[in-house]
Amino acid sequence: MSEKRGPWDQPDTPTPTPQNPGRPVRPSPVPAPPQRRWLWLGFLAGIAVLVFALANAFPEVLASNEGKTALLYRVGLVVLISSALLRGLHGPLSQHLRHVVIWLGVIGVLALGYAYRNELASVPRQLQLAFNVGSPVQTDERTLVVPQGEGGHYVVDGLVNGQRVRFMVDTGATDTVLSPADAKRIGIPVETLNYGYKAETANGVGYGAAYDATTLEVGAIKLEGFRVMVNKAPMSGSLLGMSFLNRLEAFEFRNRQLILKWREDSKGRAF
Repeated sequence: MSEKRGPWDQPDTPTPTPQNPGRPVRPSPVPAPPQRRWLWLGFLAGIAVLVFALANAFPEVLASNEGKTALLYRVGLVVLISSALLRGLHGPLSQHLRHVVIWLGVIGVLALGYAYRNELASVPRQLQLAFNVGSPVQTDERTLVVPQGEGGHYVVDGLVNGQRVRFMVDTGATDTVLSPADAKRIGIPVETLNYGYKAETANGVGYGAAYDATTLEVGAIKLEGFRVMVNKAPMSGSLLGMSFLNRLEAFEFRNRQLILKWREDSKGRAF
């Protein structure tokens, strides 16, 4: 007759217990698959080839002990990080390869951005020159660039007494000339002016009136007490002539651009 056991009776076979019941049991590390080890070795071989190629291309870098030490430090760091990543990789190999390709693409874009940082920094200025017709672009502390417009003309927006006027740059014009329409629009009393100045033009003799503008501004260039001529006959537009250009330090036409350079006095006024 078998003896019945109660719920508090202990079984005859002892239950094995861990040696250190107070500490969690850590799983043993899983070794990396052989294909990943070959991938890692191939990566190291690629690094070695790259270092060899760079050493041949730039031998002056390794001419000093500091250069050799820096190279060894960087190569060792790459080996250490890559080996740590190798042991920690889990999941299919194709997924990790895809991540590697993505990171290589990111690094390549960043490297290209750094290599062409000067060219990229000038992109906003080039866009301004391409699309802001008439608006001079300041490229230096005292340098303005006016892009060539349609038909080979250089058109620039200026301010006469604070009012906007669109000028066409004309090196063949001695004076800066306002058309009657522009002069009237900005508030010049064209009916009371004395049109006693004669000028030889392609269409014959023209008559104009002198008017002393309080200011003439082109971009950051500001001239005070500037004399302009108001033409008596209608014109298709106003002209920015040599009376303005000769007040500058220099001007030149280069690469389909008009480059204006000016000087300033102690009070910051252009002259």
